[in-house]
Parts: sequence; C-alpha cells; structure tokens
Amino acid sequence: MKAHNPFKNLRDDIPASIVVFLVAMPLCLGIAMASGAPLFSGLISGIIGGIVVGSLSGSPLGVSGPAAGLAIIVANGINDLGGFEIFLTAVVLAGIIQVILGFLRAGIIAYFFPSSVIHGMLAGIGILIFMKQIPHAFGYDKDPEGDFGFAQVDGENTFTELWNMLNYLSPGVMIVAGASLAVILLWETPFFKRMKFTKMIQGPLVAVVLGILLNIWFSSIPSLKISSDHLVNIPVADSAAAFFGNFSLPNIDALANPNVYLMAVVIAVVASIETLLCVEASDKQDPLKRITPTNRELKAQGAGNIIAGMIGGLPVTQVIVRSSANAQSGGKTKASTVLHGFLLLTSIIFIPQVLNYIPYGTLAAILFVVGYKLARPALFKKMYKQGWQQFLPFIVTIVAMILTNLLLGIGLGMVVAVFIILRNNFKVPFEYDRKNLEGKEHVTITLSQDITFLNKASIQKMLAEIPDNMHVELDGTKNHFIHHDVIEIIEDFEIGAPARNIKVTRKGMDSNKFIQQIA
Repeated sequence: MKAHNPFKNLRDDIPASIVVFLVAMPLCLGIAMASGAPLFSGLISGIIGGIVVGSLSGSPLGVSGPAAGLAIIVANGINDLGGFEIFLTAVVLAGIIQVILGFLRAGIIAYFFPSSVIHGMLAGIGILIFMKQIPHAFGYDKDPEGDFGFAQVDGENTFTELWNMLNYLSPGVMIVAGASLAVILLWETPFFKRMKFTKMIQGPLVAVVLGILLNIWFSSIPSLKISSDHLVNIPVADSAAAFFGNFSLPNIDALANPNVYLMAVVIAVVASIETLLCVEASDKQDPLKRITPTNRELKAQGAGNIIAGMIGGLPVTQVIVRSSANAQSGGKTKASTVLHGFLLLTSIIFIPQVLNYIPYGTLAAILFVVGYKLARPALFKKMYKQGWQQFLPFIVTIVAMILTNLLLGIGLGMVVAVFIILRNNFKVPFEYDRKNLEGKEHVTITLSQDITFLNKASIQKMLAEIPDNMHVELDGTKNHFIHHDVIEIIEDFEIGAPARNIKVTRKGMDSNKFIQQIA
C-alpha cells in the first residue's frame, strides 16, 4: 500500500523530518542538561533514536530519543554509581533487558492502557509544552528545555516561572517569537496550504530562517540583542579528533557492581513503560490508524539503548513530543523518523555554528503550535460528550501531569480508570427483577455471564437486602463462570433463607455445575 511505503511518501516525510529535527535538537540538549550528563550525549541519543530505532521499529509515526521522564533517573544514576561511564554500562544492560522483554512478548501491556488516559496524556503534554515555552518566548528561562516536571531544576515550578519571567523580559526574543509564530500560523491558513511550495517548505523551517536573520540583525542593536542564553548551544568541534572526543565508552569493570544491574532494571522498566504509552498515543494520532507491533518496538528500543550505552548516549525511549510533531507535520511513514536522525548527525558535523544562531524564541513558537494541536478544545468537548466515566480519568490525568510529572500523572489517571472499572463490576454482576405474582412478592435474580471475586461485595449486599417473606428465584442460565467465593455466598444465603421465611429456587444452577465451577 502506498501509504506504508517509505520510498513513495518522501514528499510528505522529508518536510516532516525537518520539523521533527528542529523540535528534537533543543530537546536533546535540554534533557542532557537536566540529566547532568554531557550535552553531546543527548544528541547521540537523538541520532540513535532516529536512525537505529527508527529503522528497526514498526511504528509509522513514533520518534525516539532521550526522554524527559528519565532525566531524574539518569541524574541520580550518574551520581549514585559514581560516574557517567559506569552509568553507560547500566544503559547497555537495560537495552539487553528490553530486547528480552520483546521476545517474551511483554509489549502486550500497551493494550491495557485505557484510551481516556492516553487522550489525557496527549492533552496534558500539549498544555505542558505550551506553558513551558512561554518563558522561552518572553526571553527568560533557566530551566533546561525538555523539563516537563512541575518542580523545576531551576528552583521554580510551572506556574511561578510564568511570574518570574516578567522580571527578565527580552524585547528581541519577544519579537523573534512573535514573528516566528505569525509565519507558522500564516502557513496554516487555507490560502497558503493551496500553494504547492508550502508542501516542501514548511512554516517552521521558514520561521527558523527568519529567527536566524533577526538574531543576526539584532546583534548590532543593543536594546534588541539576544543573549547567548537564549540561543541553541551545540558543542562545536574544530577537528575530527575533538568531535570523536565527545563520545564515551562504558566502564566494563562496572559489571562487578550489583548496583549497576539494579539501575539497568529501573531504566529498562521505566523506558519500556514510557515507550508503550507513547506507542499508544502516536497510533491514535495516525490518520491511517495503523497499529504498531509493540513487541518489535521493545526490541528496537533495546537495540537503541545497547548502542547508546556503547558510544556515550542517554537512554532512549519513544517520545510523544517528537512523535506528535511528526504526525502534525504530515509524516506518513517511519522514513521521516530516520531522516530526522540523519539531519541531526549531519548538522552537528557540518553546520553546528549555523544552528547556534537559532533563538529559543523561534523554537518556542514551533512548540506552541504543537502544544495547541495536542490539547485542542475540540478534544475536551469530545471526551465530555462520552460521559463522566471517560471524562474523569481524562481530566485527572491532565491535572496530575501538570502538577507532578508524566509518569505519575498517567499513574493517577490509571488509578481512576481502574476504580471506575471496579465500580462497574460492583454494580452489574446480576439483574434484579421484583414482581407481585398472585398476591406474593417474587424476586428473580439473573446472574451475568461471568462473575468474579470482584463481584462478591455487590452480590452479598443485594442478598442481604432482600426483604423477608419473599420467593427468590436464582437464574443462572446465562452464567458461564462463577467464582468459588460467590458460590459460597449464595449457598450461605440459601441456608439462612428459611429463618427469614424466604423460599429459594434455582434455574440453570444445578449442583453439578457448581462443582465444575469450583473445580
């Protein structure tokens, strides 16, 4: 099928790869900074996530690289293990564990995430992206790019940073951000979309060129000059030896340290969970509704982490921000993911000086649009119309993500979703029908198809509340499975029924069937 062929969709995938490259580059650097790792390690992981994982993965739109959700784990790992090279050994082992998980078919876990939580994750990330980029657009933010936690590494939080930035406004950055956003929005208008050149030359690329030109122009105007703190800062190597000096090798002697294995397990578990969450989210954004093979994805991520650990990169996961940028920019196949990896590689080799002219204000404008598209008001209306059982986990996930972090927010959303499932199980294991037949009260209790131990409480409560002097018929004709604990409750009710002048009859619930259920 044409839509699945990487070589027949390059007209869409090449422009998308450029946008993903522009989004990924500052995130790779910012996450490395937030992790306390060498800046170049973030770029290495971005390249591996694009070229290696992108090639091996079956995800059509997913983009991998260093993840904000692992920043604290990386920082603590480097500190606790006693060095970056020792930590790299744990990354290699984590990759091996992920490959094993893939062969064990652990990817099935992805299919147990409720869609309400996944939609909440997408909207929450969108809101966080938007809020976290506002300080960058106004010209002040000491917090590294890619830090999506509520409590920031610069001592502020998501909300206080918005107030704090007002003391450090930069007119030059604000003009760049405003002009860049105007260009991107102009490219989104129907008039511009009808023009053929806008298919290959995307608005974000034009915005970046404009940002570079404005930065150069403002450098001669003191009141508008943009400081180096607000510009991309890629390490520049003046020779091949200096370039390759940015790579690091794992410390093999660390294999004798049991803490390295513990760290490897932590990285593998968290990275795999974050990847599977992002796989579900990126699949939901796919207009063609393709399904990513999750076990293959775990193997691809594992291979990526093995190579990342071998050459000095941060742990790799699939990342929702880059994946969303890919989908929204019109990417059709994984060719856009692979191409963005090659763009990262060639740019840091040949044009790092040019990239260092890009203002963060321009990149903030690009991410504003990405964030808005993830958290469109239409999504909130859609989830609200689906009822509170879908809307509540959705909102809880969003609020928890904003006030804590990605994984904890998703965890709280899952707790609410599971609670609703348990509540529904509590309510619907039977049908209760009360009638007056020939002057005598008659109750028919029709058991549902499957009754588990989760239904114990509701069935026990219902039987206890049946009034005295009744005729109760227990209808099990629809039932295929009934848990032993529930059988005991029903049998205890039958034993106590005569004392309450309750006559109990059964229908489709012979004793042989009960014995088989118990066995």
